Amino acid sequence: MEENSNQCAAESAAIPLNMEGESNDGEERDPESISLSQPLLRRNRTLSSSPLAIVGAKVSYIESLDYEINENDLFKHDWRSRSKVQVLQYIFLKWILAFLVGLLTGIIATLINLAVENIAGYKLLAAVSFIEKERYLMGFIYLAGANLLLTTVASVLCVCFAPTAAGPGIPEIKAYLNGVDTPNMFGATTMIVKVGWLLQIECCLKIISIIGSIGAVSAGLDLGKEGPLVHIGSCIASLLGQGGPDNHCIKWRWLRYFNNDRDRRDLITCGAASGVCAAFRAPVGGVLFALEEVATWWRSALLWRTFFSTAIVVMVLRTFIEICNAGGCGLFGKGGLIMFDVSTVTVTYHMMDIIPVVVIGIIGGVLGSLYNFFLHKILRLYNLINQKGKVHKLLLSLSVSLFTSACLYGLPFLVECTPCDSSLAESVCPTNEGSGNFKQFNCPDGHYNDLATLLLATNDDAVRNIFSTTTSTEYHPISLLIFFALYCILGLFTFGIAVPTGLFLPIILMGSAYGRMLGIAMKSYTSIDQGLFAVLGAASLMAGSMRMTVSLCVIFLELTNNLLLLPITMIVLLIAKTVGDSFNPSIYEIILHLKGLPFLDAHPEPWMRNLTVGELADAKLPVVTLRGIETVERIVEVLRNTTHNGFPVIDDGVVPPVGLAVGATEVHGLILRAHLVHVLKKKWFQREKRRTEEWEVREKFTWVELAEREGKIEEVAVTSEEMEMYVDLHPLTNTTPYTVMESMSVAKAMVLFRQLGLRHLLIVPKYEAAGVPPVVGILTRQDLIAYNILNAFPHLTKPTSREKGN
Repeated sequence: MEENSNQCAAESAAIPLNMEGESNDGEERDPESISLSQPLLRRNRTLSSSPLAIVGAKVSYIESLDYEINENDLFKHDWRSRSKVQVLQYIFLKWILAFLVGLLTGIIATLINLAVENIAGYKLLAAVSFIEKERYLMGFIYLAGANLLLTTVASVLCVCFAPTAAGPGIPEIKAYLNGVDTPNMFGATTMIVKVGWLLQIECCLKIISIIGSIGAVSAGLDLGKEGPLVHIGSCIASLLGQGGPDNHCIKWRWLRYFNNDRDRRDLITCGAASGVCAAFRAPVGGVLFALEEVATWWRSALLWRTFFSTAIVVMVLRTFIEICNAGGCGLFGKGGLIMFDVSTVTVTYHMMDIIPVVVIGIIGGVLGSLYNFFLHKILRLYNLINQKGKVHKLLLSLSVSLFTSACLYGLPFLVECTPCDSSLAESVCPTNEGSGNFKQFNCPDGHYNDLATLLLATNDDAVRNIFSTTTSTEYHPISLLIFFALYCILGLFTFGIAVPTGLFLPIILMGSAYGRMLGIAMKSYTSIDQGLFAVLGAASLMAGSMRMTVSLCVIFLELTNNLLLLPITMIVLLIAKTVGDSFNPSIYEIILHLKGLPFLDAHPEPWMRNLTVGELADAKLPVVTLRGIETVERIVEVLRNTTHNGFPVIDDGVVPPVGLAVGATEVHGLILRAHLVHVLKKKWFQREKRRTEEWEVREKFTWVELAEREGKIEEVAVTSEEMEMYVDLHPLTNTTPYTVMESMSVAKAMVLFRQLGLRHLLIVPKYEAAGVPPVVGILTRQDLIAYNILNAFPHLTKPTSREKGN
């Protein structure tokens, strides 16, 4: 990432996407030979590949983030000069921002839920009204036309205005918190498009006072809003931390404290947790999701603020629940705030019930890994289609929308009507109005269509219906089988089109369908209710695909509001995750690899212990160094001819401490590219070669300015006279960079790099000798990616089938 030349970057940019059948240079390739560890972006076969990745649906240049504290002279002076009042302001503002993240996320999520329930519900009522009049063709035209219109709007928003809004956003958030800067991922435009599409998933876009005014009709696609809500929470956190969009930031002096990557990382972690909490009304589950799934770096203070943010979210949701219970949320608005509650259900199970619980865990692990495998293939296929241009992206989205509408509308006609239970009131069964378990659809009075109950409903209603307890005869096995097969197909082919998408809800619906089928098959052997089997099925498939355990267990516990489900849920999750891990990685790891995001895993590969960082340094180009007092010409030359983002600063002939030879070489530290550009833009030059005084630096620079990474060398104009001048780099140099000896294994260096959130890691020689440079190499993130290392060292052990995802 940091160690590429401009030439290499240009070559990679010229052929960014990898064709499965034949590469651009004419080399024949077997599509099946492309392993999971090979991303969709084509790479040069060098150790440090080009900094390209797919962010959302856009190919972007990426960089690493500076989570490490840059201890230069300006930082040290600022830290020493901070008063107790300023420290208290900094701490207080952290809690204020955490409060605002939770408050805004909760309000936006509530408005989305209410709009989804109300507008999507009225749309479905309008479609059913045609069926009641036996105008079947008009009903289909109405439903399909509305969905096509909304899908067009959503695709245009993502393709033309905010490509980074496409997809769930969670893989990019994981990469950002891992140390990868994903451009425009948390911008205002991305959030607006994201929120707009959430309302289009199941409803017309109404006026949203906070986000804007966008109007449309339901798209009806098999997508969830949970993943995008995580992205929205992260966008809110990022925008609050930087004072607004990039081009219109509020220059409030208090916000200067957060003008750094470390504090923004903490805020985005709070935003991700708040998004999960808003989606599932699960505050503890949201915190654990951030800890287990998205965050790479964690500490106790961050835990407290994250929990505070989710507490605010759940308070906002609870307030709106009270309003909805009083009838103030419209016809459908009551259900969007909670998916399922079995607190009043008595859960009983015995020792023999462990057998079906184990079976459902194994099935979930197998089906989850199969889902990941096929989704990996579908995403590669979609990549080939999306390469052809924006029109093909739009046509792909419209095709999926039309197919979805045909299935949702047509399949309920294939099943037989079921008589209503005589114990149920006429107002409950059958019904076509509001939320309910017994949709009449095309059936005569006194009968209901069980498949229409699941398909012609909002996704939240479908979850509540299929999770419903004490309804052992409500759903026929053939209807559940059709529902399961349909959502498997739609889940695979819908994810990857150019709209914001979420994986949680489709996987929950698929898992609950086979869970309920298993409950029907084993009803004579177990005392567990079929609705609870549906809950366990959803949990098992999510664990089998996403590989989450602790956070998922708590989320389902908070959803169901019943502690008695905890033991069997834990068993199901552990078994499903173990079975899934034996086949392929989690779905988010797959997406990270396909997008080419340089994500550092928590556990290095075993063969990395057979390679030293010195050997990695030998495979790279020589290190570019600067002197403590350098000429402007040399700085400009280095910046124009390299894309490095960090340069060691070396001083020759320094006065050494007692015991060292005269004329020793000192590694003064590491200076960042952004700081060098600041020096050139401010023209902090001097005619004589000398060390500057501390007050001279403070007159020209502040640590707030150095935290900004704006500006490029192409924007700097330097005259020929200025080229002969000098720059004292000592005050701007990080004097305490992390270093490792060249004999350290790559595995150990990778763990150090990841846990400390580094951007650069200097490699120093083990022995001091004449002709040996004081810094033999610099490790960056790209140097520690297994795929890049194997390209440079093909003799090493290749990835196993588990790593390839085959």
